[in-house]
Parts: sequence; C-alpha cells; structure tokens
Amino acid sequence: MHIQVRTPYMAILECFSSETRVRMIELLDERPRSIKELADTLGVSSAIVTKHIQKMEEAGLIATQNLAGTRGSPKICSLAIDSLTLHLKGAKPKEEERKYAVEIPIGQYSDYAVKPTCGLASDAKIIGYVDDPRYFSDPERMNAAHIWFGSGYVEYRIPNYLHAAQTARQLEFTLELCSEAPYYNENWPSDISFSVNDVETCVWTCPGDFGDKRAVLTPSWWSLGTQHGLLKSLTIQESGTFLDGIKLSNVTIADLGLRHGEDFRFRIASSETARHCGGVSLFGRGFGNYAQDIVVHVHYEERERQGDTAVAVF
Repeated sequence: MHIQVRTPYMAILECFSSETRVRMIELLDERPRSIKELADTLGVSSAIVTKHIQKMEEAGLIATQNLAGTRGSPKICSLAIDSLTLHLKGAKPKEEERKYAVEIPIGQYSDYAVKPTCGLASDAKIIGYVDDPRYFSDPERMNAAHIWFGSGYVEYRIPNYLHAAQTARQLEFTLELCSEAPYYNENWPSDISFSVNDVETCVWTCPGDFGDKRAVLTPSWWSLGTQHGLLKSLTIQESGTFLDGIKLSNVTIADLGLRHGEDFRFRIASSETARHCGGVSLFGRGFGNYAQDIVVHVHYEERERQGDTAVAVF
C-alpha cells in the first residue's frame, strides 16, 4: 500500500502515533489474536483494545472476524496489509492504481497429482476418505478449507485480466502452508516448489508440520493433528523471485511467458526426488490462523497513446 504524507491520510498516519497500537501490530504480525488475548498481553482493558482496533480497522490496517465460541462470538484480529510505503515528496505513485487482485479458494485447483498421506476437509467435515487421492476429483473439493498431500502437486489457473496494452510487471502470491507429516511433526522439513506456467520460480524449505498449538480458525472437530501453516508471500518481479522479501532465485517475470488473453498456471509441489520430500499442507478460510485462501496481486504497466508516441504509465 502506498500513501502520501498528506492530510487526507490522517486516519492512517494517526494509527502509528500510539505505542499501544504499534505494539498491537507487532503482536498481530506473529499471528491473529482475539481482543482478549491482546488485552491480556498488553495489560490493558478489552474496552481500550476495542477502541484501538476500531481505529485501525477504519484505516484499513486491521481486519476482524467474529467466530463462534463457547461464550459469545470472540472477535479475531489480523493484519489487513503486508506493507505500507509513505511518500514525503511528489505525486502519489500510479502503481497503486495499476494492479488487480483475486482470491482463489484452495479447493479450486485445475490439476493435481498427489500421493498419501493426503486428504481434503471443509470447515465442517472431511471430504471423502483420508489417503485416497481419488477424492481430489470430488466436486465437493470446491468447499475445501484444508488440503494435504505427502508428495505431488496442485495447480491453479489464475485469471489474466490484462488487455493488449498492459504488461505484467510483478506477481504476488500470499498463502498459508506448511509441510505434511503423518498426524503432525514440528520438525519435518519439506522442499516446497512454486511454479508459474511450468517455470519453477523457487524452492522453499518449510521447517515443519505444525500441530503443537491450537490454531485460531481450525474447527474444534478436527483431530488429525495439523493445526496451521505459515503465511508466506511469494513475489516474482523484474529483478528475480522473492519469498517474504528474501531473494531465492533469479527467475524474473519475463521468464514466465505470460501472454495476453491466457490464464497463468500456479503450481505448488513437493517432489519425491527432493532432498526433503515432506509434503504440503494448504489452509484456506476456516482453517489455520489466517482467514484467506490464495491471494494473488498482479501489478502491471499500461501503454497509452499520445499522438504517435507510446508512453508507459505505471
């Protein structure tokens, strides 16, 4: 998110004038938390936390979700954006206006090839039978909020809304995932690869399959071990491929063969030939710690005609 340091943005800028609000952002960067959790950790009342959350939610920095609980509906708070860039001088960058976003449900894959351990679950039940890959073709997979497999891949078609005068400059994928061990194992490394249009962009080694701590969103009926993943941000741009801001490869967006009028394919895989073949667990809305599926941002430039001259607008 880009903003100018100007009076129209005071609602956002004022959010950082309070040490309490900044500490709340630090806590939510670790994981989503309830109002009560924030109040207990900060040593202030729930009423005070609620007022701070309302201010940051109105500014677009925080997102909240009410979950059914044993006593009422606790409000779960999470960060709504990954980054914020302040511009002290000059016009607001047009890049902020030159992008679109889509959110792909984790069950909406277009292709797959998986081996056990494997399975799918909605927020209400397990879909089909565990360790039977045939159920990855079940129409009910579209309701999946949790998917896991010991090796193989799932692939998603991402809509390409760009027209002929627009060129993609950066792709961002944000998703919650981890390794896949039988039941769970916090120390279970897995080499997980990410590909676009059959071009492997990078490989990330996830440290484990996390089940020691109960996740915020994972339903109470779930008893197969895995609780949550890690929220990872994959970015492919003109200077290479980055995961959470760390460069992992020299693969650039120009290498992906993106074409006007064609969807692009995003694959998440754990190869049997990898050094650490530890599988993949994916989390969507209703499972894990983050109320989202696979969020994709496509940044682009547009060429406008001014007389006989083509001008690139960012």
